[in-house]
Amino acid sequence: MDELFKLPVLLGILYSGIRLATPYLFAAVGETFAQRSGVLNLGVEGIMLMGAYSGFYVGMKSGNVWLGLLAAALVGILMGLLMSVISITMQAEQGISGIGLHLFGLGLSSLLFKTTLGSVESINGFKPVRIPILADIPYVGEVLFNHNLLVYAAFLLVPLSAWFLSKTTFGLKIRAVGQNPQAADTLGVNVIAVRYFCVCLGGMLAGIAGASLSIALINLFQENMTNGMGFIAVALVYFGGWKPYGVLAGALLFSFVNAFQLWVQVLGIKIPSDFAIMMPYVLTILALAFATKRAQQPAALTKPFERGEN
Repeated sequence: MDELFKLPVLLGILYSGIRLATPYLFAAVGETFAQRSGVLNLGVEGIMLMGAYSGFYVGMKSGNVWLGLLAAALVGILMGLLMSVISITMQAEQGISGIGLHLFGLGLSSLLFKTTLGSVESINGFKPVRIPILADIPYVGEVLFNHNLLVYAAFLLVPLSAWFLSKTTFGLKIRAVGQNPQAADTLGVNVIAVRYFCVCLGGMLAGIAGASLSIALINLFQENMTNGMGFIAVALVYFGGWKPYGVLAGALLFSFVNAFQLWVQVLGIKIPSDFAIMMPYVLTILALAFATKRAQQPAALTKPFERGEN
């Protein structure tokens, strides 16, 4: 157990935790936009799987990981559009629609994997980009400033999203649509268009989240490789009180605990492996139990909109 508290191991846990937060940040921030507009998308997991597959396959065949990332983003937008048609235009129950989208992504990614790849292969993904000067800072430099571009982009997305939601006119429209769509409609806001935009944006970021796994962090694709990450991302939105900085705090908490349990297994510390794997999820449940009591969700979340309703 003493090995866990040695400086190299602690720095390794911090480094791993920052890397592991990347897919959660992309997916959870995207879901934040969707939920702030009033749409709950439980299909994030399925979108991540399709993003992971398409990013990996296109990147491998083209030899260009940027094309793979673009493919993952486009697939995410298309799946977000599908969710929008079903839950916004057709007004199907959002929870059921999201589960259906998840199962669709899970099944299709598995089918495509078996028919186009057949076995687990690796790819030369995004390489770490060492930031000069900052990376030379003792101890923290290598931990914070020696990651691939998608890691930096995920963390930069948080302040940009917070600024967009709180400081821009369109951000105000998103929040208004999520709180009181009828009032927003009377003020000339196109509620349907705003919700479509937010769900498709969330889908795009979920697709990128999946690609961050397959072409940046793990550099391979296998069936069901997200292993519940999409559902954790949805939970992080609740944990973070529907605010990007709250989502960041939750993502870091979860990823650091996840990194801790991975290092416990690597060092061979005598803790049952099943218990170690369970730790991040138990922490998430406990955190949600306390976080949801103090957070106030968007008033129109999961509620369909029809013009003229009171």
